[in-house]
Amino acid sequence: MARRIRRSAALLLTGALLAACSSPTTSPPVSTPGTSAPSAASSPATSPSAAASPTEEPTPEPSPIGGVYASTASGELDPRVADVPERVYVPNEESDDVAVIDPETFEVINRFPVGDAPEHINPDWGMENLFVTNMNGGTLTVIDPMTSQPSDTIELPIFPYALYSTLNGEKVMVVTNYIAQEDVAANGVHFYDPDTWELLGFVQVPYPGADDADLTADGRYLAISAEYSGYLVFIDTEEMILAGQVEIGSLPRDVRLSPDGSVFYVTNEGLGGIQVIDALAWELLEFIPTGEGTHGIEFSRDTTQMYVANRAAGTISVMDLATNDVVDTWPVGGSPDQMVLNPDGSQLWASNRYHGSVSVIDTATGEVIATIETGANPHGLTYWPQPGTMAIGQNGNMR
Repeated sequence: MARRIRRSAALLLTGALLAACSSPTTSPPVSTPGTSAPSAASSPATSPSAAASPTEEPTPEPSPIGGVYASTASGELDPRVADVPERVYVPNEESDDVAVIDPETFEVINRFPVGDAPEHINPDWGMENLFVTNMNGGTLTVIDPMTSQPSDTIELPIFPYALYSTLNGEKVMVVTNYIAQEDVAANGVHFYDPDTWELLGFVQVPYPGADDADLTADGRYLAISAEYSGYLVFIDTEEMILAGQVEIGSLPRDVRLSPDGSVFYVTNEGLGGIQVIDALAWELLEFIPTGEGTHGIEFSRDTTQMYVANRAAGTISVMDLATNDVVDTWPVGGSPDQMVLNPDGSQLWASNRYHGSVSVIDTATGEVIATIETGANPHGLTYWPQPGTMAIGQNGNMR
């Protein structure tokens, strides 16, 4: 049965699901690096002349601009993708096709059919291909970004919602998003070999609605939201096991790691704001209200600000990452959902989930400079190519 048909029934049972899925929070395995002082026997003897000489404190290495996103902050493209034509790819969930937009002219220059219910356009870890996750069709459509045309179809025995990659590129993590309690056994993350598509392991998320995710700074854990159960779940990507969870309530959606790697930002559509989760202790730290129907997250190119799409309000909140304060709200209209920047960060592209269009927003002014009709229920769009050295997930989360 198609997931979108099940969705309407499951929404009526949200309260019952929350009660059925509650369980104690598992503490994360937090390790503290050991330290030891050098012994007297191992310490070099100090001569009087050396003691009398002034010592110079070593100059600390400055933190890279962008933190974990340092490879994206400059806006410069990796040589591997420098010659790829710039295009915006928009999957349309209801019309089962992908619209291809030329960002120079803001015109749809190509359109091709894919599988049933395409959800996200996912760049692969090595930045060679784009994958369309056809959730209800059980397939991945492979796009050649040099031609902007489909080049292959990968059949899967599951229903893929989104793709993520481990930091070393050795595993592809395919999310299956089931929102009904009777289907929860198949809800979770499937680990595949990216070359052979051999299944390496499966981690069930026992809370319905495995949805959006991001990796910790070291890549050991995948933090994934359970969108209709009010949980953020942590999966060990090396052992391929469920490592823990924290109950955050209501309807958590998008998940992004902060540039300094210290916290996860989680949009909560039911609460209308951002929840901040400690990335090491796996604890809820604070809530920041933004607007009705909070959904997608994107960082500014210099990673000093975060853009938050408030889908029901038709606004985008701008948050200062130094203070976690909302410093501006852009009334962009439509129903902004997933978002992606252009390479230099001057434009923010947002899919309007319930308006069949994509908005292009000037990040200097917050003004909508173009609205492009794309198709029915546009979702996880991608602007490609993007700055960075690897693509780790969803619709263009680069590092």
